[in-house]
Amino acid sequence: MDDRRELTELVSRLGLWLDDKSFDEGRALFTEDAEAHTLGGVAKGVDALVAQARRNHTVPTQHFITDRLIDVDADQATIRANLLVVFAHEGGPRLLGERYELVAARTEGGWRISRVQARPIWEVANV
Repeated sequence: MDDRRELTELVSRLGLWLDDKSFDEGRALFTEDAEAHTLGGVAKGVDALVAQARRNHTVPTQHFITDRLIDVDADQATIRANLLVVFAHEGGPRLLGERYELVAARTEGGWRISRVQARPIWEVANV
């Protein structure tokens, strides 16, 4: 049960990392070879992933991550979750509904995300 609690916290920290724009703390969340596949592009390696997040999160955001389903198999875990993200643009907010498919690996420093796949479901702009 401790693994699931730690993985749940890791996913919550991912959302806060993006919202707080604390991009310099990426190595506390991701493995060195982490990959991200999102609407903002594909990034491979933690430095590229951090650069992509910094480039695509310039306005205030709020990430709501819910309905986490976690499967642990030894030192690997898969996490599926619903994501609602709000981008607060001056012309009006942009809302995205997505599904997260995350892979995490147990490292010496604890659980780290090794893959982020964000699958868009819907979008509403300037509401």
